[in-house]
Amino acid sequence: MNKFLEKLLDPEPHSELMMGNHALVRAMLESGVKVATTYPGSPTPEIANAIEAIPEEKRPMYFQYSINEKVALEIALGASINGHMSTVFFKSVGLNVASDSAVQTGLLNLKGGLVIILGDDPGAHSSQNEQDNRHFARTAYIPMMEPATPAEAYLMYKKAAKLSQKHQMPVFLRMTTHVSHANEIIDFDKLEISDYKWEPDFNPQDGPYLPITSDVFPLKKEALRKLDIMRKESENSEFNKIHRPNGSGQIMNKNLGIISSSMPVLSLLENLKKVEHPIDLLQINFSYPLPDKKISKFLDNHDEVLIVEELDRVLEPGIKNIAWDNHSKCNIFTRKDIADLVGELSPNRTWKVLSDTWPELFNPHTQGKEVPDISPRIPQMCPGCGHRSAFHAIKKALPEDTITVGDIGCHSLGFFKPYNLGQVLLSMGHSNGTGSGLSINNKKRKVVTFIGDSTFFHAGIPGIINARYHDHNITLVVMENGTTAMTGHQPHPGSGEIAAKIPIKKILDSIGIEFIRDIDTYNQKKLTKYMEEALAHEGFSVVIARHPCMLKFTREHRGQESYNPQNVKINQEKCRQIYECIEKFGCPSFAKLEDGRVTVNEELCIGDGSCIQTCPVNAIEFDKEGE
Repeated sequence: MNKFLEKLLDPEPHSELMMGNHALVRAMLESGVKVATTYPGSPTPEIANAIEAIPEEKRPMYFQYSINEKVALEIALGASINGHMSTVFFKSVGLNVASDSAVQTGLLNLKGGLVIILGDDPGAHSSQNEQDNRHFARTAYIPMMEPATPAEAYLMYKKAAKLSQKHQMPVFLRMTTHVSHANEIIDFDKLEISDYKWEPDFNPQDGPYLPITSDVFPLKKEALRKLDIMRKESENSEFNKIHRPNGSGQIMNKNLGIISSSMPVLSLLENLKKVEHPIDLLQINFSYPLPDKKISKFLDNHDEVLIVEELDRVLEPGIKNIAWDNHSKCNIFTRKDIADLVGELSPNRTWKVLSDTWPELFNPHTQGKEVPDISPRIPQMCPGCGHRSAFHAIKKALPEDTITVGDIGCHSLGFFKPYNLGQVLLSMGHSNGTGSGLSINNKKRKVVTFIGDSTFFHAGIPGIINARYHDHNITLVVMENGTTAMTGHQPHPGSGEIAAKIPIKKILDSIGIEFIRDIDTYNQKKLTKYMEEALAHEGFSVVIARHPCMLKFTREHRGQESYNPQNVKINQEKCRQIYECIEKFGCPSFAKLEDGRVTVNEELCIGDGSCIQTCPVNAIEFDKEGE
């Protein structure tokens, strides 16, 4: 057993330096979780990695990579009403996919317990937006906790699991990117994994589990009753507390306070420790339902209170309602600048919020050094990526005015130079619906859509069936690389890693698509030809452009005797400095020297040779002839 597993599975109480996502797994084990499901999405994949790392004979839970977030939630919910403590986790926008079922879970009696871990992403580090899922808690009548540190994540998960089981309702645990990926020394409790029981315990009398018209109002009333109980839990929660980093006292003959939650609490504490002003900070990390009495008392004890929260104004309306209902005389301040509603609230940015409110206490010019700007760098696909070879070949077949619609995945990077493919991007699986809309009454411009194989299974099939059924005049390119590459090479139904592979071509054949071509992307000439034929076809056409993910391939084959890749080199005698390799193919292994010559970075080149065919004068060669 490796050291990581020793730390994760050590049965005795101990302290360890551990990532937030990994700490959640220890909390799951201590809480007796029996079923865990997910669809991979940053910032949550490390949770799955840690669960997978536990050998099956030592893993006291069933774990599944589900086809998408909605199915993952439904499996965890089904396990919960069967009496098993369950957990589902996915990224922020994954809740959109799961929301049709998620908004029902708060109405149901989940006797096994269910913790829903959300990986929100302030700053949009790995997401297409900054979706603030605190709104969903209020929509679905589901309590929410928001840890600010990995240690809090560990403790909050255990508390969420206990409350969920006690009150038989779901609980949201809202992680954010830095809490998920930060490391902290955490004090773990004793771990006992021998007493888990797996007897099924579903009884429809524990429901109802059918939210039909006659049951809707009783179910909603019961959900509101449970929320009212959770409000009392929030009032007494150790996660809602007052910090006094500089003691108590008045400033300018006033008592000043701040109300905040999650990560901004840490930024604010760092700011307050830089000054000597006795400003109280009320941390609300059990954030829904709000602890009304605690907030009302805090407002009554202060003349001025500033609300600081990351992203949307979610705490603010609730706090103002509490102030209004209790006739508070406290002056409440909030973020003044619209820019403060965007991105993470780092210490520098929270200092700005403080200085906007109390400039006489927080000098706008002394908040510390600004983080220097990083030189811009275009995101790139990996050396040898089959998508690069595909884009290079496909672009040759497209008329200049072609409308191209992208989807979520590694191939989204095709939007950037030098390919400039994928002019519209909404969500996973949208490409064929959006592309079909763009094709309606469009007689002059071709429409090409792209979708990856993981996204194909996740959410792409309905749009593809719709395009086939209505015979929309679009060409779909399925970018098949055999894995869920962008989030860490997790399996999917087309990868064949867990069970027999489900071939994409057979699915497309089964729904009656007339024009289908299937080609390895490294065969660029034939791929260009197939694209030209597909564009000439009237109606819905499909080209499957496949090649294994080379990052995954090289990792799996490195060290094997049969794997001996040779770098390519530039034959300087043949090279005419046309720069097709750099400006159109765009492999990051190529570089242009000051004197105009092209060279190959041997540290980046993986020796796949896909670039050789791109040079019009055959100047790219393998380093060793014949290998």
